[in-house]
Amino acid sequence: MAWNEPGGNSNNQDPWGGKRRNNGDRKGPPDLDEAFRKLQESLNGLFGGGKKRGDDGGGSGKSGGFGGLLGIGLVVLAAVWLYSAVYVVDEQEQAVVLRFGKYYETVGPGLNIYFPPIDKKYMENVTRERAYTKQGQMLTEDENIVEVPLTVQYKISNLQDFVLSVDQPEISLQHATDSALRHVVGSTAMDQVLTEGRELMASEIKERLQRFMDTYRTGITVTQVNVQSAAAPREVQEAFDDVIRAREDEQRSRNQAETYANGVVPEARGQAQRILEDANGYRDETVSRAKGEADRFTKLVAEYRKAPEVTRQRLYLDTMQEVFSNTSKVLVTGNKNGQSNLLYLPLDKMVESGRGTSTQVTGAAATSNEANARAAADLQQQQARTRESR
Repeated sequence: MAWNEPGGNSNNQDPWGGKRRNNGDRKGPPDLDEAFRKLQESLNGLFGGGKKRGDDGGGSGKSGGFGGLLGIGLVVLAAVWLYSAVYVVDEQEQAVVLRFGKYYETVGPGLNIYFPPIDKKYMENVTRERAYTKQGQMLTEDENIVEVPLTVQYKISNLQDFVLSVDQPEISLQHATDSALRHVVGSTAMDQVLTEGRELMASEIKERLQRFMDTYRTGITVTQVNVQSAAAPREVQEAFDDVIRAREDEQRSRNQAETYANGVVPEARGQAQRILEDANGYRDETVSRAKGEADRFTKLVAEYRKAPEVTRQRLYLDTMQEVFSNTSKVLVTGNKNGQSNLLYLPLDKMVESGRGTSTQVTGAAATSNEANARAAADLQQQQARTRESR
């Protein structure tokens, strides 16, 4: 049965649960202002701002409204403070907490809380590598100007020093990089800066820069220094290219000369060694032959003293055999009177054949031939005297 039919609503209530008034009008839907007023009264009672007995109705309403607003404000402030005090540190980060301006602790990854404004935190990524690029004109050791681009990679190794020891540590890193780069380039020749000396320069710059960072206590670790391709300033680039080409031509000519020297010098050394070996062999041969001739002469003198005639005959025959063994000979027979045969030496033929072929006659051989010739002449004179006596 509907609530508004006769006899259907014995409790005299409306659809919203309210009782009808005496004049027959029903009570309306809930009033939002009244609900808010009830909430405000509850908050006033919670924070001690409720109505006091003996006060009039107007004064109690004003004090209750002010206390409610104050409580709401305090709740909001507490929520905001709690939201700002709780923070999360990522896996790659660290946080430094200062309490009353003094270092308190270094916080690792996780959910943490601090108490502002008493505490103050600084949070940084300590695993990410950062890069800084520097480029400028530098004066080399041989007083040439070059443009050297440089890239420095670094990361934070000590967050406490990074935050507290130095004001703006990355600016200090840039200034230290400029100083280290100028020092290393200023002590290096230009050709080393432009060619194969860049790796050595990068190593020296990294070492010097890390010493600066450790001395300043910046908490920064330099991981890599890359010296890129250096070049001359634009104003003198053309002349600089000419110098580079001239040095390349010089190096090419030097390499060709070294190649030729590497081919000629060993050959010359080999020839010199061969000449030395030939000279040593000739020396040994000559000395041995001289010693043999001397020993032979000593023994021959002893035999000559025992039998002079036989020794002379033997010397004569040996000499003739040695002389005639390599020459053409003409034999002339003797006459019927019994004269001995005579060997005729064709000297003209020997001279002509000697012009066609080169012969080497040593001093020792010539001396031996002369002695043999004298011995042969003495033997012929002896034979002639023997025939005359007969």
